[in-house]
Amino acid sequence: MEIIETHCHLNNEQYANDLPAVIERAQASGVVHLINIGWDVASSEKAIQQAMVYTNMKAAVGIHPHDADTISDQALARLEDLAINDVVVAWGEIGLDYYYDNSPREIQREAFRRQMAMAQRLQIPVVIHSRDATEDTLTILREYAPLQGVMHCFSGSWETAKTCIDLGLYIGFAGPITFKNANRLRAVAARVPLERLVVETDCPYLSPEPLRGRRNEPAYLQHTLAKLAEIKEVDIVEVARVTTDNARTLFGLA
Repeated sequence: MEIIETHCHLNNEQYANDLPAVIERAQASGVVHLINIGWDVASSEKAIQQAMVYTNMKAAVGIHPHDADTISDQALARLEDLAINDVVVAWGEIGLDYYYDNSPREIQREAFRRQMAMAQRLQIPVVIHSRDATEDTLTILREYAPLQGVMHCFSGSWETAKTCIDLGLYIGFAGPITFKNANRLRAVAARVPLERLVVETDCPYLSPEPLRGRRNEPAYLQHTLAKLAEIKEVDIVEVARVTTDNARTLFGLA
């Protein structure tokens, strides 16, 4: 059974001491590719450096809405230089986060638009983050449709999911679909066509049940896959096959 981890942060300092072991456990669990996601210039550079060491890893570059106030012409130029590296398969993660508001909302929207335009010009997929900002996120996404990319760690309504799919996006589900209080999210997952789904951990965050409270890692994708198989009433091998094919199509993976 082959699995593609479509969103991890192995460039996070939490893996500084045991990254080889984390990757080995991922491979042992069936993970054949990992998409290592940047959140600012430095983490994007690190994601690429790691992907050049580990042959089963690819990278995404971008500035997260939390760090939107760091965006500048210089930062975008650096990211554009990084994006042409052969190991880079996406631009992200980018988007809006009105839950924490770590950057002013107007600056978040400007950073989002500038990066959407850059990704569109470079013709690479986008990895979208949206939290408590659905209306503005969809407004901006519509400006650049049709899209190629993924709404990562989806937590919204079926209506939002359908809109994202209609715009061209895949829907990424992570550990939260396993949480005991996530019945609404599981109901949404049940309605999203399997052909539009990808799986992720968003590690080191959002460890699935029964591992909540631990540092998350790509090997734990098994739990999310199992829950999706239960929701879809489909064998886990089939869920793995389809979501892996979806990820290969989305990111252009062999």
